[in-house]
Formats: sequence, structure tokens, C-alpha cells
Amino acid sequence: SMLYLDYNRKDGEWIPNMYGGRENLVAVDFLQNLNAAVHLYHPEAMMIAEESTAWPSVTGYPVEGMGLGFDYKWNMGWMNDMLSYISTDPLWRNYHHDTLTFSMVYAFSENFMLPISHDEVVYGKGSLINKMPGDYDQKFAGVRGFVSYMMAHPGKKLMFMGGEIGQFNEWNSNEQLEWNLLEYEKHRQLNHFFAEANKFYRDVPAMHENDYDWDGFQWVALDDYQNSVIAFRRIANDGGEILVVCNFQPVQRDKYRIGVPVAGTYEEVFNSESLEFGGCGVTNSGEIKSKRIKDHELNNSIEITLPPLGVMYFKLKKKAPAPKKSTSKMTEKKELAAEKIKSDKADEMPKSTQKNEVKTAVEEEAKAE
Repeated sequence: SMLYLDYNRKDGEWIPNMYGGRENLVAVDFLQNLNAAVHLYHPEAMMIAEESTAWPSVTGYPVEGMGLGFDYKWNMGWMNDMLSYISTDPLWRNYHHDTLTFSMVYAFSENFMLPISHDEVVYGKGSLINKMPGDYDQKFAGVRGFVSYMMAHPGKKLMFMGGEIGQFNEWNSNEQLEWNLLEYEKHRQLNHFFAEANKFYRDVPAMHENDYDWDGFQWVALDDYQNSVIAFRRIANDGGEILVVCNFQPVQRDKYRIGVPVAGTYEEVFNSESLEFGGCGVTNSGEIKSKRIKDHELNNSIEITLPPLGVMYFKLKKKAPAPKKSTSKMTEKKELAAEKIKSDKADEMPKSTQKNEVKTAVEEEAKAE
């Protein structure tokens, strides 16, 4: 690396800088001036750095000291972690759940770009679709799920050509892409998926406006390692939100409860397993009404179906009307007790039994008062 005087040099083969450090101050000054000049004369240009030595403030403004002034920096840590994770057999993914969530520890330390570059699909590393474990359909599902998660993760996106058509062979610089694959329905559907994912990302502000601070991201579920499920919120400047739910197991999860920040009616607005994308067709159609059941430290929650290897986006369609103030704490406790029992026992007991349980719970609350 040009940033360090001792890079690839043994002791005695390099001389420290004027402050006794290993930083190459001349190289730092060059990059700072280069970026400043480009931004002055070509403000529309983007300066992007591939840097893997953890140099502080690659995208920081030069006047801040050692900041280099680049617009974006490749997030090499995210790339390595995620390619390792998605290449792991789903049977063992629950043991690597921290790999899936660790990137958010440092996600806002730079203006990151999430890179899937040519370096990752050459020299025996395999094409994107061939990195996915499983059978033929699961490989396509794996690509769709990974890209849907990538689109929702904070940071700008970089995807190398060939992934969007499901090319099984590695990239070969001496040959063109295998465009003939688009003669096959599965590959056309994957190509359509990429187009729709890009369109959704571009059209929905919550997906891209706040990529570089916590105002645009909040975890909902990050510790369900047993099911390999994560959920988080992406938040726009105007407060508009997208709830993202990811299932990295080839197992359908029915009646999966996810906390939501606002009571109301939700709708699924994107699903990587939609039939139009070549998926299994397990979606959440129609209105999804929240219930006043606390989950993931949120006071309300929704119950959804998670398709195998699927990623879903949800948004609030209509807020619930403000609840009327209870006349007493006793009334409020009765309502909460009744609602909880109805939700927990609805599928397990006859209606007559449910009524008796609710009555008993309310009577016990009254005695406690």
C-alpha cells in the first residue's frame, strides 16, 4: 500500500517519516490534493477507494488531518463476511450468525460501498450463483435473498456483471458474458428480479437516504441465530420506513412474529420469493394488521410467513386510530389480559374454552387489585 512506508519491506529497508511513524506523508498529501482537485473541477465525479488496511478516515475530509477525501470506500469486511456466510451450508449457519450481524458494528465509520467485484468471481472462487449451497432452485433463491439483503443494508452497492443473469461459469476476460442463458426462464426471471430490486432501491428513499448514520437504520431482530433470521428497519429523512425481514434457512417459518414501531396495517411490498422472480411463491398477501403484543422491545407486532431463503420488505399502509384512554388501570389490564389469551390460544382451544380462560384471567386481575 502506498500509504505505508514499511509495506512489503523488512526492517532496515524503510525510513520512518519526520514524526517517527510508518505513514507515507507524501502519499497522503498526494491523495488529499488529488481528491480535492477532482471534486473542485468535476463535482459530478465519484472517487472510490479499495483499501483494506483500516486506514482511519479514508472518506474523511482532508482538513480533518489524515482524512483522504474519497467519496466512498469499499467495505471489504462486509464482503468477506457475507460471501463466507452465504457459502456456508444452511445447516451450519446458526453457528455463524455473528458473521451476519457484525458489519453494523462499524457500518458508519466510513462512507462505505458494498462491493461484489470481479475479484470475487475469478481464480477458482466461483460465480455468485455457484457460491450458493443447495440444489438448482436453492442456488437461485440464495442469490435473490442475498441481493435483497444487500440492497437493504446501509452502504452504496457494487455488483459485477454476470451475477444478474445467473452465470454459472466464472468471469472470463477473454469472452463475453453468457447472454444465451436468458433463453431459459429461470435466468430471465433472475434478471427481472435484479431490475425490480434496483427499481425499488431507487424509488424508495428509506432504502438509500440515510446510509451513513444510525438515523437510517435500527435493528428489530438480530439474535435469532437458531432460525438464521434477522430483521431491521430502514428509515428515510421524512420518517418513512421499510421493515426488512431475512430468512437465511431453506425452511418456511409460519406465524413468525416481528415487532413493529407503529400500530396499524402493514403490507408486503417486495418478496425475493415471488413467483415472477422464479421463487416458491410463499408471500404475505393482503393487509397485515398489527396486534398489541410486545415483541423485540416494541409494543406492537405483526405475524408473517417467512419463505425459505426469502427476504421481504414491509411498510406501514395505515396507522391504527389512537386508542381511547382507559377509564382505569383495571380496565386496561382486563383488555391486555383478554387480548393476550385470545392471541395465544386461538388455534389451540375451542371458543367456549377461550371465553372461560379470558374470564378467569380477568377475575384474577380483579382480585390482585
